[in-house]
Amino acid sequence: MDRIKVWPHMTIVALVVALVSALGVAYWMKQEQSASAEELPYAARIQRVDGEVAFSDGVANPDAEPQWITATPNQPFSVGDRIYTRDNARTSLAFSGRNFARLDPNTSLDVVNLSDRRTQLALRDGSAMFDIGYLDDDEIFEVATPHGAVNFDQPGLYNLGFDDSGGVLVSVLSGLAQIVGQGGSGNIGKGEMLTMLGQTAAQLALSRLNPDDAGYLVDDYYDYQYPDTYDGRYDSYDAYLNDPYYYDPYKRNVSYQYANPLIPGLNDLDYYGDWQQIDDYGYAWRPRVDDGWVPYQQGTWTNDYPYGPTWVSSEPWGYAPYHYGRWANVGNQWYWIPETANTTPAYAPALVAFVPLDDVNQIGWVPLGPGEAYAPHYYDANWQPQYLSRANLAPAQLINLGIPGAVTVVPVDAFGRVIEPRNVRRLESIDQQRLASVRSTLDPLTLTPLRNAVIHSAWGRGKIDLPPGIAKKLHDTPVFIGRDFKESKFRKNLAKQMRVERVSDKDRNRKFQIRDERQELKAARHVVNVEARQEDRARRKQERTWRQEEHRRTREIHRLNADRGNKDAARQVRQIEQQQKAAAQVQQRQQRDAAQVQQRQQRMDRDNQRKAQQQPPQQPQGQRVGNPAVQMKPHKMEPAARPQPPRAAQRQTVGQPERKTGKPDRKPEDQPRSRGEGGGGKAKGKGKP
Repeated sequence: MDRIKVWPHMTIVALVVALVSALGVAYWMKQEQSASAEELPYAARIQRVDGEVAFSDGVANPDAEPQWITATPNQPFSVGDRIYTRDNARTSLAFSGRNFARLDPNTSLDVVNLSDRRTQLALRDGSAMFDIGYLDDDEIFEVATPHGAVNFDQPGLYNLGFDDSGGVLVSVLSGLAQIVGQGGSGNIGKGEMLTMLGQTAAQLALSRLNPDDAGYLVDDYYDYQYPDTYDGRYDSYDAYLNDPYYYDPYKRNVSYQYANPLIPGLNDLDYYGDWQQIDDYGYAWRPRVDDGWVPYQQGTWTNDYPYGPTWVSSEPWGYAPYHYGRWANVGNQWYWIPETANTTPAYAPALVAFVPLDDVNQIGWVPLGPGEAYAPHYYDANWQPQYLSRANLAPAQLINLGIPGAVTVVPVDAFGRVIEPRNVRRLESIDQQRLASVRSTLDPLTLTPLRNAVIHSAWGRGKIDLPPGIAKKLHDTPVFIGRDFKESKFRKNLAKQMRVERVSDKDRNRKFQIRDERQELKAARHVVNVEARQEDRARRKQERTWRQEEHRRTREIHRLNADRGNKDAARQVRQIEQQQKAAAQVQQRQQRDAAQVQQRQQRMDRDNQRKAQQQPPQQPQGQRVGNPAVQMKPHKMEPAARPQPPRAAQRQTVGQPERKTGKPDRKPEDQPRSRGEGGGGKAKGKGKP
């Protein structure tokens, strides 16, 4: 009897053990998925492209030379990607909604790491401006160079570039930077410039920024970064220092109140749309578009490893609303519904469901609606999917399937071509019964015809061949980072491929010795001459006037279009459109005349240089024949249609500014925490007020 009484107790114990084991397995699976999700690299945005900008993802054959294609606005980029601007080309990048970079002509930038609280880049040639608006408490933003790493320890504006001798010039227009190299480490503060000619202490020189050159750098950057709103107030460096956060989008744009400020592309939404309170959804953004407009219908599908088919919009605002949030149709108008501002943003290549049709040569897609789950996933090297959640890949119901015209349909073999409203088919209400029987999917590569088209078709924009010398330099030049480097599972041997080396702990912990030249008289080097700089500022001022007038007319057209039934309004719209056309013709004519004048001046300068080189140099009195004068290298005239900004600012000799030493404060008292602090997102740390 005693033995029989034991069995119930053993049964209970066994059940408890089984339950604990089941919970353990579930917990392990959840943790495994979470870890995989954290390993997935973040994505940043190419937000503007001017001229020929080359892009390489290095996926085709990591051991071969990079293949370059044409970069486009709104194109995502991530770990292992490379960007290069050709002659007279520029591009601006958004790493988040608050951190940006602008690359000048002939500049190379590689993405070494792009993950939670860690951005590591490599600059091998050219010059770039880094606009850091926000850093979390333990966040790293680092740029590797051939002579050492530059860590941005505070929000601010930083200019990095190379001089003609290959030296690295680090200019801190605002903020605080730490330099880490084989010669040691140290800080440089606001208003200072460090020249790194090599790794030894004798090759490090600290100087002060010349206010005129610094003002030119700041004015040129803001004129490019904010062409629709910049008014030229930063023409003076002192004006910038007195109010450095005037153009901070976090401070100026209402969009940052309704969505997480870390989402790239939020800064474009105020200009191209309006926020409205919508029942059941809260605040939603509506783009200013024509009647009949539908999301995900103007752009291109690209195949982006490891995310797979990725939507690249051709609309100027088309990044944040297509990679975050959901779309809802209310009153025949489409609204973007973002996640709440304190929710951690999660990038997606496209928030749509793919709709297979009876005709195997056609494929459709429809925007996901509010509350509808997305299945985050990635693809391995063989394009096999790896899912990061248990979301249903074939949702039974999608709210936007019932919206007439919401489903965009194209032939499968046209999936990688440019998508425009005129070359797509919309499934209208007569097709609703047909759609009710179709099972959509959140993973496009589960559809065999589409998978074959994506994997085996030669998608892509036009290829770009870099000059052999430049390609070799970008491939062979090693760079040094100061912080730990974590290999991505999606980019094997990335450090070796990109020739990235880490500075040793011994060198990191040693304070570098520099030549302090802040009180010495130094000649200007590598700075646009005063006359060219004045002409460039005058040109930019004229262009700003044109832009402001164009924007005024555009806003008036939008206002008048709201009153469609008014004949007087229609007549005024036609008049304004005629004025726009006439103004554009005048602007084009003036720009053409200015370019012709500059070309003539360049020809004259080249002729004068040629004549000067043909004449033998005259020996000054008292100079020995055995020591002939060293001829100065003639100034190389750039073929650009505009003067380029200096790669470094001129040194100044007056005074010695107060400098911070040691570890900088991660939370300056004059910079409050972000709005989202205490919420579920990453919106804490330090940033511009």
